Amino acid sequence: MTASEIRKAFLDFFASKGHQIVPSAPIVLKNDPTLMFTNAGMNQFKDFFLGNKEPKNKRVADTQKCLRVSGKHNDLEEVGVDTYHHTMFEMLGNWSFGDYFKKEAIEWAWELLTEVYKLPKDRIYVTVFEGDDSEKLEKDTEAESFWTSHIAADRILMGNKKDNFWEMGDTGPCGPCSEIHIDLRTEEEREAIDGATLVNMDHPQVVEIWNLVFIQFNRKADKSLEQLPDKHVDTGMGFERLCMAMQGKKSNYETNVFTPLIDKISEITGVKYGITEKQDIALRVIADHIRAISFTIADGQLPSNTGAGYVIRRILRRGVRYAYSVLDYKEPLMYQLLPVLVDQFKDIFPEIEKGADFITQAVLEEEKSFLQTLAAGIKRFDQIKDKDIDGKTAFVLYDTYGFPLDLTMLMARENDIKVDEEGFKVEMQKQKESSQQDAAKETGDWIEVNSGSSKFVGYDELEITTKILKYRKIHVKKKDLYQIVLEKTPFYGESGGQVGDTGLLLIGEEKTPVIDTQKENDLIVLITKKLPSDVSGEVTAQVNRIRRKDTASNHTATHLLHEALRRVLGEHVAQKGSLVHPDYLRFDFSHFAKVEEDKLAEIERMVNEKIRENIPLEEERYMPYDEAMQLGVMALFGEKYGDKVRVITFDKNFSRELCGGTHVQATGEIGLCKITTETSLAAGVRRIVAVTGPKAYDWLTDELNTLNEIRGVFKNPTQVVKNVQGLVTENSELKGELEQMQRKQANVTKDALKGSAVEHNGVQFISGIVETSNADMVKQIAFALQREVPNVVAVLGANIKGKAHLSVMLDKELVASKNLDARQIIKGIAKHIKGGGGGQDFYTTAGGKNPDGLQAALEEAKALI
Repeated sequence: MTASEIRKAFLDFFASKGHQIVPSAPIVLKNDPTLMFTNAGMNQFKDFFLGNKEPKNKRVADTQKCLRVSGKHNDLEEVGVDTYHHTMFEMLGNWSFGDYFKKEAIEWAWELLTEVYKLPKDRIYVTVFEGDDSEKLEKDTEAESFWTSHIAADRILMGNKKDNFWEMGDTGPCGPCSEIHIDLRTEEEREAIDGATLVNMDHPQVVEIWNLVFIQFNRKADKSLEQLPDKHVDTGMGFERLCMAMQGKKSNYETNVFTPLIDKISEITGVKYGITEKQDIALRVIADHIRAISFTIADGQLPSNTGAGYVIRRILRRGVRYAYSVLDYKEPLMYQLLPVLVDQFKDIFPEIEKGADFITQAVLEEEKSFLQTLAAGIKRFDQIKDKDIDGKTAFVLYDTYGFPLDLTMLMARENDIKVDEEGFKVEMQKQKESSQQDAAKETGDWIEVNSGSSKFVGYDELEITTKILKYRKIHVKKKDLYQIVLEKTPFYGESGGQVGDTGLLLIGEEKTPVIDTQKENDLIVLITKKLPSDVSGEVTAQVNRIRRKDTASNHTATHLLHEALRRVLGEHVAQKGSLVHPDYLRFDFSHFAKVEEDKLAEIERMVNEKIRENIPLEEERYMPYDEAMQLGVMALFGEKYGDKVRVITFDKNFSRELCGGTHVQATGEIGLCKITTETSLAAGVRRIVAVTGPKAYDWLTDELNTLNEIRGVFKNPTQVVKNVQGLVTENSELKGELEQMQRKQANVTKDALKGSAVEHNGVQFISGIVETSNADMVKQIAFALQREVPNVVAVLGANIKGKAHLSVMLDKELVASKNLDARQIIKGIAKHIKGGGGGQDFYTTAGGKNPDGLQAALEEAKALI
């Protein structure tokens, strides 16, 4: 069976068992502060397990895009080294939310594997939780008994808590699990060693393909366990590993999930798979990484220097490094693989085809940029290759220039120097520990005050009487805070780019400030610095009205801006991120060139025209998703929409979007929108920042005040621009005249210095203090002396605006023949000026605090030579 057929068979099988087949959630998570990426099939269903939301269907199945780059599962630097771990992978899964449990999950897993896929029964092993005395957890005899009706007892293996007790995190739903493993070794290998002894031993051909998790407990903050009221099933099967088993391969990368990509890489680079292990690893890495990069960009996460974007940049750069250093391919490579990827996944994940052009361009620009960084790293390596490389320097090469340790070591061996591997590991560990500390968050258990479910009413009301359902204490960034959930809440939780509300909780005369509101999955959580003294009774929830109004104005302006950009620049414009704040709006969009001033003015004019039209808000809160799509509503790639959606319209012929945020009742409430900046954010992505309403008025007032100050400087002329242009022209001309004078002065000084040259042992030594206020002039003189005086050693000083400056210039022949080094010379004399510096072996400079020491520095230089 092909990979597509294997995937279809899974989904068809569970559809026949009454499961709703649901689409994959985006690989980039938006409203889950505990995760950057979807790393398991259950992520999109967390609210069902946590009890925050009721499922519409108690049985679902899907194939989920997942990304794992760290943690207990694997580490990025290991992906591609073995043949069965990946960054991005598909997880086939079936779920029961309080419906069927262990019996059906086990029975159907066995039926699918042995009757539909027809995998050999004698190659399958299963594991069952053996129990744990420290947790007072008994052996899972229930799962064991169900397995015995399908598989021989000697193939049912006991597993410890590490392997066979699944937990969502430090707290939350958890339970025993039953793993299914398959032995893909040859008959000779199987006869020699019993496969049961290799289960969970990281053998590349004895691998886990499916995990059946039976969620029946809740882990509390004090680490104790309590029974859940409902029991759930959560299964996950590695699609790539399943394909390896089904297609009789010894490696995931030999299946037709990866072979089209590897064949394309081979075609481009001329490097064939299966020749050397080192090159095979490189081919696997690149084939794996282009998948992770492309799907995350398609779902809205661009490479960047922070957070999730940094993870994607690291993955991309790792692929580029392997192409550069192992495959000897020095040009952008990965972007060329998009057509193959699109062809593979367009039917199951259509977002990859829709975003192909943008993904290709984004990857290409990232590759170009990093190849330049690599070149800079090689240049840096050349500057330090005269001695062994310590761990800190090796880490700088890795962290700043993207050099993996093996590349640094390879280049070191070529130069007969050593690298401090242990020191590098120490620096790497320091960074990991620092990151872990920054991300550390202690969360207490929820304390339930009142029963019920939470409902958001903030579209219609900003002040209500309600009650507290539950609260918990959290410790983050060395501060104690509280999270509070209300039965009815007018507070908008941060999501969709819009910041969370602030306000007050009022109980009698007591006021508890709400400093932020966040959305954790589908639960709206208020953040406070303290708890109300009485949490059991009625509470008045009061949103900060002014802040909400300003935020709503900016959100509506963002919708208008989005459509104006599309109309002026073209329909290729798509939202790539936004921030809606009460003080300003920020909008990131796909466009591969700077927006010209006239276009920007046209966009701004169009937005303000729609504001003046005072278009009323049309809101449809529960429109069927398919109906909304038929209306041509704007939906964002990378967003997960439900069956019913909220449609926000400001003129059905202009702006109509799916949106959960807050908006003005009519565009006239915005007052005015002013674009303040338009800049580049990333490859193919531009960013606009704008202000509205009172903030726009304040911005324009400040600009006019500045203009009036300029008018005052020019004695209130009628043509300010002409006057400023004249001043700039005059300044440029004067600057040119000054530079010409400096060049003449430099020539005079150079000739005088040449006349003072002293010859000793074949060296022409020149020293002197140059009268100048420009360090560039000293440099010009030094290089002129090098060109005009053979075997020169020139040591020049200058007092530049009260600071000491030293330059040392050597004839390059002297560097080689007499083993001279300008860096060593300046290191010895810079102490006189209380400073230091650096540079190249033939030319270096230093700065210092003590210009009175210049003469002493020159004299010591002469003595050294």
